[in-house]
Amino acid sequence: MIKAVVFDVDDTMYDQQQPFKNAVNKVVPLVSDEDMHPLYIRFRHHSDENFPKVMAGEWTLEYMRAHRISQSLKDLDYPHITEEDGLFFQKVYEDELNNICLHDEVRKTLDFLKEKHVPMGIITNGPTDHQSKKLSQLQLANWIPTKNMIVSQATGFQKPEKEIFQLAAATFSMEPAETLYVGDNYDNDVLGAHRADWHSLWFNHRGRTIDTTPVSDIEISSFDQLLETMESVFA
Repeated sequence: MIKAVVFDVDDTMYDQQQPFKNAVNKVVPLVSDEDMHPLYIRFRHHSDENFPKVMAGEWTLEYMRAHRISQSLKDLDYPHITEEDGLFFQKVYEDELNNICLHDEVRKTLDFLKEKHVPMGIITNGPTDHQSKKLSQLQLANWIPTKNMIVSQATGFQKPEKEIFQLAAATFSMEPAETLYVGDNYDNDVLGAHRADWHSLWFNHRGRTIDTTPVSDIEISSFDQLLETMESVFA
């Protein structure tokens, strides 16, 4: 029986593609509209793939940030951009992230869970300052205690490592077998939760495909399904 819910943040609690698209349009305007979604998917891939190198001290955060956009553009056969251009893109992207807000359906879901007195938490990968700023911008403390929010860089672990889920379970006083993790990234969120013996909801609103049968307990494909799914879980 599920008694608690823990959320991912990026592209789960807000639409991360919109600030990305705004930044691309301002800095790399030659990117076509039809390439925007594939470019975003590559950007997320390179971010997830290379942030562990930052955690391990192999790359600087600045180099990783410049690399992920330049490599993403290269993947789609766009012209090379310099590291300086990549860091300028990052600055514009961060400015756009200052305007993020919770998706309406996420807000409704958080209201529902709070009214039902369901314990909630956050596990998000990324740099501590950067992710903490997002948590504040999204005003998540209105629903979730700040002590129940974990940013990977501050822990020394990161999704999909089971240790960060184990740390969260201990910190949040939640039982893994009674906890549902909600996230959009199959490898980081679903597999990570599975390895730690948590339940998982794959929030697959980008329509990603995988080569094997998903191990997620629940899969949904749109923000509109989130509230009704939680209502069924906690009926």
